[in-house]
Amino acid sequence: MAMVCFTLGMTANPVDDMLERIDKGASSKFKTQLVKGNTDFFELDQSGKKVVVRGNTWVNIATGVNWYLKYYAGIHLSWNGMKARIPESLPPVTRKERHETNLTLRYDFNYCTFSYSMAFWDWERWQQEIDWMALHGVNMPLAIVGEECVWRNMLLKLGYSEEEVGRFIAGPAFLAWWEMNNLEGWGGPLPKSWYARQEKLQKQILARMRQWGMLPVLPGYSGMVPHDAREKLGLDVADAGLWNGFQRPANLMPTDPRFKEIAKVYYDELTRLFGKADFYSMDPFHESNDDSRIDYAEAARAIKEAMKKTNPNAVWVVQGWTENPRPQMLDALSQDDVVVLDLFSECRPMWGAPSVWHREQGYGNHRWLFCMLENFGANVGLHGRMDQLIQNFYSTKGNPLAQHLCGTGFTMEGSENNPVMFELMSELPWRPQPFTKEEWVGQYVKARYGVADPQVAEAWQVLARSIYNCPVGNNQQGPHESIFCARPSLNNFQASSWSKMKNYYDPDDTRRAAELMVGVADKYKGNNNFEYDLVDIVRQALADQARIQYHRTIADYKAFSRRAFERDSRRFLDMLAMQDELLGTRSEFRLGTRLTQARQCGTTTAESDLYEWNARVQITTWGNRYCADTGGLRDYAHKEWQGLLADFYATRWKTYFDLLAEQMRVMTLPNPEMLGTGQNSNKTADELFQMALPQEVKVDYYAIEEPWTLQHNPYTTAPVGSAVEMAKRAMRLINDKEE
Repeated sequence: MAMVCFTLGMTANPVDDMLERIDKGASSKFKTQLVKGNTDFFELDQSGKKVVVRGNTWVNIATGVNWYLKYYAGIHLSWNGMKARIPESLPPVTRKERHETNLTLRYDFNYCTFSYSMAFWDWERWQQEIDWMALHGVNMPLAIVGEECVWRNMLLKLGYSEEEVGRFIAGPAFLAWWEMNNLEGWGGPLPKSWYARQEKLQKQILARMRQWGMLPVLPGYSGMVPHDAREKLGLDVADAGLWNGFQRPANLMPTDPRFKEIAKVYYDELTRLFGKADFYSMDPFHESNDDSRIDYAEAARAIKEAMKKTNPNAVWVVQGWTENPRPQMLDALSQDDVVVLDLFSECRPMWGAPSVWHREQGYGNHRWLFCMLENFGANVGLHGRMDQLIQNFYSTKGNPLAQHLCGTGFTMEGSENNPVMFELMSELPWRPQPFTKEEWVGQYVKARYGVADPQVAEAWQVLARSIYNCPVGNNQQGPHESIFCARPSLNNFQASSWSKMKNYYDPDDTRRAAELMVGVADKYKGNNNFEYDLVDIVRQALADQARIQYHRTIADYKAFSRRAFERDSRRFLDMLAMQDELLGTRSEFRLGTRLTQARQCGTTTAESDLYEWNARVQITTWGNRYCADTGGLRDYAHKEWQGLLADFYATRWKTYFDLLAEQMRVMTLPNPEMLGTGQNSNKTADELFQMALPQEVKVDYYAIEEPWTLQHNPYTTAPVGSAVEMAKRAMRLINDKEE
């Protein structure tokens, strides 16, 4: 596979720049040495009072800096805190420490990440993310910001009007699914100022990535065209139909004589705006049934040839997800043409290991990356598959089907959650020997908080053995979904349509971990990482106990215990309100943080309103009434966030409980109109039996939800209250003690 060597002669030192952003003056405490090497490595050493970090690339040196900060200085940098106080006198490296890996490609991002987590990021936030990537060894990031700019220019050149372009390209919170050929136009049309903003932002992102020596993966062309391209341009297209109720773009047939022409227009515009790349990402026929009209082998060759005309050494990056990449497509490509992302290696590996998505011959002779998906929909919740991740990763050693493994990847749908899992994944390439989750978690906790506290360590071991150890056979997508975020019913379990939730841990485990953390919380007030985790762990415990409380409440209803129902439904709503207050103590869990990001992208009030609507819709209904209800998209990206809990989820639950209470009240009243009428005399036994059962109340939830998406009431970003004190209050409520 073609691979561009990192430039060793660069004068700028991105590691020093990053250290200055972490803590002013920190770069003077380290000595970084960029040296040639035949394998990827970093090395920790000592020179006088300075810590020496060597590596063969800037990214590998940054990875070494991160390793030192964690395991020598007790400083852990993660999404909830990318700044730290570096001590004046650094702990010395008393013995040289070296780590190597032959997994030279280390990828980051899922298309969905760019919409679920990053839709409204500015350059300051992106700068922090690129620093995070470097610290965690990423050298091959997906870089699709501004893809809409390329498409706008391309479509205008093909004869589409600005209005038609606006009906095709999606809004900021839905660009990922437009890019993946799932929908057209939803959330748009985009203002011209958006295109200018994103073009500038992408150029800043790419410049920084290239300064690090990273290899950005740019979006390539795979044949997507507007669904009306047959009528508008006279093209031979395959109609892709609907995706969960949305009109999908069409697929341009690779045999159409204009395929090469349109691909060239695309790549010329992409190159003009953002330059060429050594890797291009394309996922044709994503989440679609096989189409007998499409010659998948011919499509693969056409897509590859269009890419190669732009850069003969370029490599196609494709996601290994459900039916993709089709075997016919891989068979048509040489070994050097493609790299496959095994998207969900920790749960449903496709490379050949046993799983529900097992491929007998894996990816054949093609290179592939072992990836961790971890999170779907950017849902909030503790979750992980520690044993599976470790075992699946080390099972590749010596496996013939894994002989072409050449890297790893983070492929989460949403980021800024579960830092423990991303830390674990980032270290796997650098740890040659298998280890246990218990061993690793013990080291992680000390690094995370900068202290060795036995009670905190015990809390994390409880979590590692339970909620962070989703077992083989459980194929759920991401965290156990909070009952607070579900549309109410008599039989609630999961909040979204596709989570595939299955119980695998005892809720008493998360409560026990929360109790242990709260028990020592006063000692660690002001410890940023501790307070973030404290809130997140107590949040999980409260959500898990609320699920139990929900079942009590429904049992009261089914038993027709009106007083108990009133008491238990009130307690459930109190728990929901407490969750809102608890999460309000951290800006990461405040709805206002997301909505403020969205509104700040606008140059006019109308633009800000559009972006806010995008942000609100994505985390609630996702689509219009049909797509939300019939398509099943509603609540896919649900969030346990302050503000959303109090104003959106609580409204649904109170409405539902009030209707159940009213139903029970009415059932105790006589109905004179029914007396002596014999209206049920012709009912069958089964019909009478069904009438006797507790009846679900009918609620038009979309009618409740949509008005909230249209509002512009402000939500603030600043934390309110003490995380420690609010966690104590939450635990008292969980344990039914007076506050």
